[in-house]
Amino acid sequence: MITSYFPKYVALFAICVLCVGALDTFIAAVYEHAVILPNRTETPVSKEEALLLMNKNIDVLENAVKLAARQGAHIIVTPEDGIYGWVFTRETIYPYLEDIPDPEVNWIPCTDPQRFGYTPVQQRLSCLAKDNSIYVVANIGDKKPCNASDPQCPPDGRYQYNTDVVFDSEGRLVARYHKYNLFAPEIQFDFPKDSESVTFETPFGKFGIFTCFDIFSHTPAVVVVDEFQVDSVLYPVAWYNTLPLLSAVPFHSAWARAMRVNLLAANTHNTSMHMTGSGIYAPEAVKVYHYDMETESGQLMLSELKSRPRSEPTYPAAVDWSAYARSVKPFSSEQSNFPGMIYFDELTFIELKRNTGNYTVCQKDLCCHLTYKMSEKRTDEVYALGAFDGLHTVEGQYYLQICTLLKCQISDLRTCGEPVGSAFTKLEEFSLSGTFATRYVFPQIILSGSQLAPERYYEVLRDGRLRSRSRTPLPVLVLALYGRVFDKDPPRLGQGPRRLE
Repeated sequence: MITSYFPKYVALFAICVLCVGALDTFIAAVYEHAVILPNRTETPVSKEEALLLMNKNIDVLENAVKLAARQGAHIIVTPEDGIYGWVFTRETIYPYLEDIPDPEVNWIPCTDPQRFGYTPVQQRLSCLAKDNSIYVVANIGDKKPCNASDPQCPPDGRYQYNTDVVFDSEGRLVARYHKYNLFAPEIQFDFPKDSESVTFETPFGKFGIFTCFDIFSHTPAVVVVDEFQVDSVLYPVAWYNTLPLLSAVPFHSAWARAMRVNLLAANTHNTSMHMTGSGIYAPEAVKVYHYDMETESGQLMLSELKSRPRSEPTYPAAVDWSAYARSVKPFSSEQSNFPGMIYFDELTFIELKRNTGNYTVCQKDLCCHLTYKMSEKRTDEVYALGAFDGLHTVEGQYYLQICTLLKCQISDLRTCGEPVGSAFTKLEEFSLSGTFATRYVFPQIILSGSQLAPERYYEVLRDGRLRSRSRTPLPVLVLALYGRVFDKDPPRLGQGPRRLE
């Protein structure tokens, strides 16, 4: 009888220990790293030379980890490609790769570095976590041998994966994620055969993890949130800012808000490649972010987050993104529509000619409604309302529905959709909505200087309206409702046509 009750006692004891150790809040840290790049990537280097470069980058990351730990951080996220850079071939990335085992092996590389062969990078990351009692998230490369019995085995006899690793505060490997949706230029890596939804438990909530381009996907990005019910997402990125709709901070903060989850996003910092923009985002608010195109230095950010946001009274309600738009009649206009391009997609636009008004623009099944009032409208500044309903086909294939109000680059309507950095015309009031065929819609407001609008100035209503909250005039560059229609996607995002040059 005693034996039969023992497992239940052990389970109950474990649950109680977790409850006692559970934290209601935690301190999150992200580090935007100015990566030290290799001198050359067109020819292979020795393992020793590769390790020398990686250690230089880890030296910088070590300072960030130590500083974050001294300030009480429980976890720190570092960027994709943050340890060796980018633009490799299969051959030239190989000296930088290590064999990364499944976390089920229960391994602390810091104390047992030789268990899985030559793993100096994993050893050092593990020791950083252990010595500073902090979870460390990093992006490195994994290699796995294969042979002719595997029909998908590459000719060089190995798989190479873009890989995120997580070491807990004891230095133990607790998560390994192979990037599932590779971006088109990532020819040095292989697509995993199967999708991975990687999650792990901590005393401060349940975490999921994925990488950069994955955020556009249903698998794993939506799956880890909706099906695995994570509290927070760890997100290493190497993100090229592409205005007006794909700048890192606006898009990532919008994703966190729409998915109603904490997001810890760490970007690389390289202004020549328009790479900057990291942040810590809660479902109800942007906690902290960094966007800097002026300097070449890295940046550490910290913020307190709720460990289990779903249980909080501030947790935002679900939004029916088409409820309002489908309940109103389209606004009539005598103006003609005109085409414009945003990131290779042709939108249907209508110009906003008056200081105040109501406009509707449609493309296919999507109709976008806008009500607005401007102040201080400059005659040399042109704004337009645009709609896109279609399959994006460059650098990946994914189906979009977009409603956007934006400032055109110059007064020539042909520049509507081109990047623009500043605005002097200000919006006092606005309401943007659309007849979306998806519940995955990401609301963005970008102000002059590519800054985010503070939450006190706008709200997202449960009926799908992105609406001004106060009459404070705002120098708006972009208002956008960026929708993803996953059921119209091809099988995998990263296997679409290459970028058109």
